[in-house]
Amino acid sequence: MIKQLGVYPYFRAISASEGREVVSHGRARVMIGSNNYLGLTHHPRVQAAAIRASERYGTGCTGSHFLNGNLEIHEELEQKMAAFLKKESCLVFSTGFLANLGTISCLVGRNDVIFSDRENHASIVEGTRATQADVFRFRSGDMDALENQLRSERHKYLGAMIVTDGVFSMSGRIADLPGIRRLADEYHCRIYLDDAHSTGVLGEGARGTEEYYENLGNAAEADIVMGTFSKSFATLGCFVAGESKVIDFIRHKARSFIFSAAMSPPAVATVLECLELIQEDRSFLDRLWTNTRRMQRELFAMGFDTVGSQTPIVPLLIGSSMSAFSFSPRLYEHGVFSTPVVSPAVPEGRALIRTSYMATHTDEDLDYCLRTLGSLGEEFGLIRSQRVGLNGGHRHSEKFQSVISPGAVANGDGEAIEEFV
Repeated sequence: MIKQLGVYPYFRAISASEGREVVSHGRARVMIGSNNYLGLTHHPRVQAAAIRASERYGTGCTGSHFLNGNLEIHEELEQKMAAFLKKESCLVFSTGFLANLGTISCLVGRNDVIFSDRENHASIVEGTRATQADVFRFRSGDMDALENQLRSERHKYLGAMIVTDGVFSMSGRIADLPGIRRLADEYHCRIYLDDAHSTGVLGEGARGTEEYYENLGNAAEADIVMGTFSKSFATLGCFVAGESKVIDFIRHKARSFIFSAAMSPPAVATVLECLELIQEDRSFLDRLWTNTRRMQRELFAMGFDTVGSQTPIVPLLIGSSMSAFSFSPRLYEHGVFSTPVVSPAVPEGRALIRTSYMATHTDEDLDYCLRTLGSLGEEFGLIRSQRVGLNGGHRHSEKFQSVISPGAVANGDGEAIEEFV
């Protein structure tokens, strides 16, 4: 139905990219739908490192770590990432989905229980489903709800794990790790922290959720920290870090690690170079947060509901799925690339346009996005009148204004169609 209406917003082919700007359907568009937070995918040093690794090791490992895929640079990355995170040991997986699936399923058994935040990523959900443990889901970020579940259920099981995202990927909120740590200690639980959207983003040294709270004087540690390389580290892959004995157990028990090909050499080299850059130069992190705070402030001031975002993920609450499907092509038509998030990724009636920002966005990029979002927000009845135009003398306008019409339906028609269906 969405395709027939001409508002299908997914699988838009990108023909060229420089990170903050992409070319799609022959037109340049500002990218505000990416997780490339530090903007390092096109950094000259990062690209050069990937090329050198390809020349030395080839383009892929063509096997698992247990077979022919364990390279010296994998072990170098594991050692350096463990040191960066201040953990005893680290293990790298090919993707974050595989890490959550394999790690959770091998650590939690038949006589155990998992308490999982309702907003956790789909890979965590699949990891919990792959176990033989009982799973209880608590209202996102609600420590009272979690404590009620722990009080009524924890004593029935041998082992227990509380699983949470560090930064929730749709709302951009930060988990209450100190609150979770307090309850975990009281009820004898382990904590599994998915820091996919936190590592490279939170904390003075970009080490993630633990460092964020440490800097606030409210230190709290997880037992296992997982994070991906597909966001701030500009490539593909994942790490799981914690006590050496636990990481060694995962290394020999997680089926998604044992039976998957190892990270490619260019990907490993990319992460190593990003790690060096992050530690050498704070300007990437500083610029990310300058851009983030500006967009949070100005979008909220316009009247958008940004769902309490605390991070570079700044969602715009749209409401119905059809309204979100209608809003997204209008953005695209005017040269802004972002996609809608609808049920089941978010609850019914809480559809979003998920915007996210990076260190390499220029003031000019953000100006244009604000003008575009303001105009469309007024058109769709999401914000009060802003008296903004899409052109307004802004020199980005001609560059990003598309002549391609995706055939977007009007907001009212979309609502009527959804109600009929």
